[in-house]
Amino acid sequence: MIADPPPGHAGLLSAADTAPSDWDRLARYLEAHGMRLDLTQPIRQFAGGLANRNYLLIVNGAPAVLRRPPDGDLPPGAHDMAREHRILSRLADALPFIARGLHYCGDRSIIGVPFQLIEYRAGLVIRGADLSPLQRRDDAPEILSEMMVATLAALHGVDARAIGLEDLGRPEGFIARAIAGWSKRGALVAEDGALQGLLQDISKWLFRQTFRERTPTLLHCDFKLDNLILNPETLSPVALVDWDMGTRGDPLFDLATLLSYWAQPDDSPALQRLQQMPTTHTGFWRRADVARRYADLTGLDIDDLPAMRVLALFKLGIVFLQLHRQWVNGAVKDHRYAEFARLGEDILLVARDATTGAEQGI
Repeated sequence: MIADPPPGHAGLLSAADTAPSDWDRLARYLEAHGMRLDLTQPIRQFAGGLANRNYLLIVNGAPAVLRRPPDGDLPPGAHDMAREHRILSRLADALPFIARGLHYCGDRSIIGVPFQLIEYRAGLVIRGADLSPLQRRDDAPEILSEMMVATLAALHGVDARAIGLEDLGRPEGFIARAIAGWSKRGALVAEDGALQGLLQDISKWLFRQTFRERTPTLLHCDFKLDNLILNPETLSPVALVDWDMGTRGDPLFDLATLLSYWAQPDDSPALQRLQQMPTTHTGFWRRADVARRYADLTGLDIDDLPAMRVLALFKLGIVFLQLHRQWVNGAVKDHRYAEFARLGEDILLVARDATTGAEQGI
């Protein structure tokens, strides 16, 4: 499905706010690969997101999305356009809510970074904690709660071998490697001894936990509401986007990631400030409801989910520290990043409290 972008698309930045690029050079490159970029139409950047840049352009007469990483030094393994293109070009054969990857370019001489072209899908995006686009839909929280869990379960039900993704990632030892990897990334952005000690406390606790061995599934690794484009009438998923960290591994890692964003009205102030999803609004399920529904849909035993959520919070806190570092280094100018160091550290404190039972869990 490729839909025409609506006039005055509210999700697009103005031409003045759109980050520039060498569009003429891009046009020549695409022409050499059998694609025509229409430069008579303004190329506009999508609003939202905290890292990768996405642009709406017209290729071969139809809207498409150019997706590229941010400028500057990037964290290891992040913003992988090649990985994302491979996933999107295959997974679209298995799930209707995957926008197909159309083209990947690793040649940095074209626009300065690797990039990809993706099929454009029109729809509604619920950003952060703002539920105002659905203020007249009293049924929206219930529908969205069920939709998110069912969509995640559908993803985890895909046979990776059937679509040629059986060699994606390294699922053996996935959780231990995730703990080690995020511990290393945290050490790279921890700027004082207290923060270093906090990271070490959580890391040591995680390494002491026993995690179940599960059959690996495809993982999104950043599954949350604003990475879903929705049909505005039915609130069903039109596209699941932001696949640059996609891999294969323990499916509970995706569920725990979702729950790390899923704030509740009685949560600690740090999780209230997170505001990544509107789940504190009346009518949304609680985390325990999400976990039970996922277990019912997948048949998986989820007794180690509380420990997996600590890992997800550990990762999330470090991600915010990384984003703040990009702001400090000047790679991004967004004023929101200025507060991310404090938020990241507060989320890590929540993770540590969860290891002792001092913080509300699932």
